[in-house]
Amino acid sequence: MSSVKARLIAAPAAIALSAFALAACGDDAVPGNAVAKVGDASISKTNFNHWMEVAAISSQGAANPQLAAQGKKPAVSIPQPPDFTACIAKKTKEAPKPAKGQPKPTAAQFKTQCKQEYEGLRDQVLQFLISSEWIQGEAKDRDVKVSDAEVKKQFETTKKQSFPKEKDFQNFLKSSGMTMDDLLFRVELDTLSNKLRESVTKGKDKVTDKEISDYYAKNKARFAQPERRDLRIVLTKTEAKANEARAAIASGQSFKTVAKKFSIDQASKDQGGVLLAVAKGQQEKAFDDAIFSAKTGALEGPVKTQFGFYVFRVQKVTKASQQTLAQAKETIKQLLASQNQQKALDDFVKDFRDKWKGKTDCRDGFVIQDCKNAPKPKTNTGQQGVATTPAN
Repeated sequence: MSSVKARLIAAPAAIALSAFALAACGDDAVPGNAVAKVGDASISKTNFNHWMEVAAISSQGAANPQLAAQGKKPAVSIPQPPDFTACIAKKTKEAPKPAKGQPKPTAAQFKTQCKQEYEGLRDQVLQFLISSEWIQGEAKDRDVKVSDAEVKKQFETTKKQSFPKEKDFQNFLKSSGMTMDDLLFRVELDTLSNKLRESVTKGKDKVTDKEISDYYAKNKARFAQPERRDLRIVLTKTEAKANEARAAIASGQSFKTVAKKFSIDQASKDQGGVLLAVAKGQQEKAFDDAIFSAKTGALEGPVKTQFGFYVFRVQKVTKASQQTLAQAKETIKQLLASQNQQKALDDFVKDFRDKWKGKTDCRDGFVIQDCKNAPKPKTNTGQQGVATTPAN
């Protein structure tokens, strides 16, 4: 799928919404017809079930892309907790015959698989729906708005790029399980996310001349280039072979010819003995010392190293250089501006998570790490999950 198409159907939550632990009780705060509540907004069971179907179609339909191309929605089955009876029966019926001597999978094993599949879809959908409420809530608090005209314009642009033919779009719409309202909702969220990011980073790209000069003074070496030497080399296993190679070059044969015949260094051999832009300290000490004490154009060697014996010639010397502050100014300015914007965004995201997780209550059976009443995650388990949409 193209990256443009992914924008139309994939995660609008550009702000990462990974959650971290806060413990509280929240089930009583969730209305009876909802699976979660974010502030004053409820996520209804009806909406949750709709997006579960979309997620299942995306997951299970990926195995048969021909149906999508024909505009046909794949038949999907969503595992139903807590017993997963239909899912277990389906897996039992479709299970291949085990190899000779191997036991048949048990109903308990199939139930574990069904439970994992359900929880994967459930968590994906809840992360999407909760993050959607977080983004809309934050936009409202910051008076960040998106007009219907903006949403429609962005939708038409993305649609045109993703689906040059109207028929292709209609087939996608029929096969995805999503409605036009769903797609417009995603575009709205994407646009809100972008506007929130812009509001957070606005003005953070300003960098003073003093900040630039201070950075240059502390990082002057980053704007320097050491002396570099272009070489022609032949590496041999023995000193005798190195002397033969040197004699051949001295008699007028080219390094390319001699390297092809004698060299055991395949990389430079393939390049005709060429080794470019060698800086001090890059080679073994004995060879390094010889390189940087040699005169340009002089045939040198053999030089003994742990790899063998080198015969070489310095073809060109590029002197060390140092960018001036004036030359480096624009690069430093862009770097510092980017760092300032990223810090502002990082600070915002942390506060954003704290704020909205504290307003998110989830019903038992629908608790994920974005919920206030989620259990504390175990330590040293790596990064928390990032909120995504149920379709990819």
